Amino acid sequence: MTEPTVETGNEPFWETKTLDEMTTEEWESICDGCGKCCLHKLQDEDTDFVYYTSVACRLLDCETCSCKDYPNRTQHVPDCVQLSQENVTTLSWMPSTCAYRLMAEGKGLPDWHPLITGRTDSTIAAGMSIKGMVISEDDAHPDLTRYIVKWPA
Repeated sequence: MTEPTVETGNEPFWETKTLDEMTTEEWESICDGCGKCCLHKLQDEDTDFVYYTSVACRLLDCETCSCKDYPNRTQHVPDCVQLSQENVTTLSWMPSTCAYRLMAEGKGLPDWHPLITGRTDSTIAAGMSIKGMVISEDDAHPDLTRYIVKWPA
């Protein structure tokens, strides 16, 4: 993990910039590495309610909660949603603990976030990742309703 950029007032960039003002490197460092956005989700056609499953994208390393080919993920998984400054506020399925969602809502980063702790494994250590709770879509039954879970919120 690269050292966070610090502004002239010694305030970390995530406390002084909006998501729109961040550089690409700063934007990428906001991801806490939880892996929750990589879970398959099912949406009720009548109510639009989103159900999370314990089935992860085939590119997600279920032990490290990181993408196996992040730079080329949309080539391997065409429907992979590339989070951006433009869509972060419109994706209602983003979990409530997502650092991008928190910042878009004007909230701060949680104390377990890697930018706060300085440790890349702090999300996993805090129990805020999906490590140990999911299986790859390659190993799942085609009927994803079997895997509906009540987390993440």
